[in-house]
Formats: sequence, structure tokens, C-alpha cells
Amino acid sequence: MYRFLLTRQWVILTLLGLVLIPLMIKLGFWQFHRHQHKVAQNAQIAHNLAATPVPVTELAAVGRDLPHGEMWRRVTATGTYDTAHEVVVRQRTAADEQSIGYYVLTPLVLPDGDAVVVNRGWIAPGNDLTKFPDVPAAPKGTVTVTGRMMVDETTAVSGIKDTKGLPPRQVMLINSKQQAKRVGRPMLGGYIEQTAPKTKNNSPELVPEPDHDSIGPHMAYAIQWWLFAAAVPVGWVVLVRRERRDRAAAAAKEAEGTAESGEAVAAPEKADDAEQAAAGEPVARTAATPE
Repeated sequence: MYRFLLTRQWVILTLLGLVLIPLMIKLGFWQFHRHQHKVAQNAQIAHNLAATPVPVTELAAVGRDLPHGEMWRRVTATGTYDTAHEVVVRQRTAADEQSIGYYVLTPLVLPDGDAVVVNRGWIAPGNDLTKFPDVPAAPKGTVTVTGRMMVDETTAVSGIKDTKGLPPRQVMLINSKQQAKRVGRPMLGGYIEQTAPKTKNNSPELVPEPDHDSIGPHMAYAIQWWLFAAAVPVGWVVLVRRERRDRAAAAAKEAEGTAESGEAVAAPEKADDAEQAAAGEPVARTAATPE
């Protein structure tokens, strides 16, 4: 009845289903874990943004990477800007998430001589990307900056290629270690994403607060993958039953055709017998020879 399952076509189809089911389940859990990560990240962002600002030196130190759990914590830093070592970061998006330009990075020298990188915000790229753009001047004298503490960018984490051979004072990554080498001054790990004081004429444009309300589509994707995994065995059963039904119908039709052919052969013989009987001729009968 189900011998067709041993055919090459059905063996391949069954093996394919057995491979797809665990693969889809795994993809579903992958999306589920991404959902959990997003939820946890949103909770961390909300908690850290709501915390009272602390001096930057309480979170960051020279030669130490900023702990990821301290990311987005609000900090304050007091010092003077070192505009001579100011750089811009290429290929950065404005608050409208469409315009591409630069971030402005300016070292802020603290009273003890150490420095911290401050992302002062976004500016338009200008007409000549091979030259250092016109950057709004940083405030002179002693200033106090408030902002979100961020971890150093790396290619491995951000996916941004650290291109070499860029025009002078242009970089691809915001990285305190790289800036420490350029400036020749000890730098605190991580950098400050400035939120206050507000810039004049909104230039540079301050980086907006990160979105920590949206959880993304990952949970929906996870459910879809699991539904696909459940649909594979259901679909396999449906196809098997349909194949069995089609084969049974084909066999019945073939048997009916054979029966009709046998009746068609027997009909002329009966007509000949009738004609012989009408003519008074004996009808030949074939008797079985007893053994």
C-alpha cells in the first residue's frame, strides 16, 4: 500500500523534510535569542539613561575598556577642548536616518592631563570629501559636557571597515586607543556622546537618544520558523495520502479497463453460438478433460 515511499523520489523528499525540520527549529531559536537580546538591551538603555549623571572618571579609566554594562550611562566631564587634534568620522547618518555626513570628535583634556573623546555631533559632508570639512568651532576655555558613555567602536563589533589612506584628520571608527596614539596623550576608554550643552544653531547636530522602545520583528520571525517546521510533517502526510489515493484510483481505472477488454472479446463468441443454434447447427462446446 505504501511501497511507493521506497522509491527514489519519496526517499529524497523524506530526507529533505528530516533535514529542514531541525534547521527551521534552530533558526526559530536564533531569532528568539535575538528578541531576548533586544529586550534586555532596551531595558539596559532605559535604566542607564534614567540614572543620575556621574563624573566620567567614575566609569572610564585610561587603558581600560568601558564595561558594556556601563554603555549609555550619563556622565559629565569638565575640561578644555583640544581642537588641534579634532577629527571627523566618515559615513555617519544624521538624525533623519537618511543624510550621510560626519561625526565631529574632539578630545576634551581633563584637569589631571588625561583626555576623553567627545562626539560633538553630526555635520553635513560639504562638497569636497577629500578635504577636512568646515567644523563649527568648539567652545573655548573650560567647559562641562554631559553625554552618554559609549564603548569604543571596532570593526569586529560594528562591521565598519577601518579603511586606511583616508584624507587628513578623517577616520572610520570612534576608538579612544586610536585617538590616544594620534594625540599622544592618555585617553579614557570609550567616548562621550554629547547631549548637553545644546549646540548653537544645532550645529553640530547632537546624536539623538537611542530607540529603546521598539523590540523589532525577531519574535515574529521566530514564530514563523517554528510554524514552518510544524508544517513540514503535516505537508508530508498530506502528500503521502494524496499519492496513495491517486495510485489507488489509477489502479482501479486500469482494472476496469482490463475487465471491459475481456467482455469485448467474449461478445463475438456468444454471437457465433447464437447464429449456429438458429441454423440448426450443433454448437461446439469445449469440455474440460478430467484428470
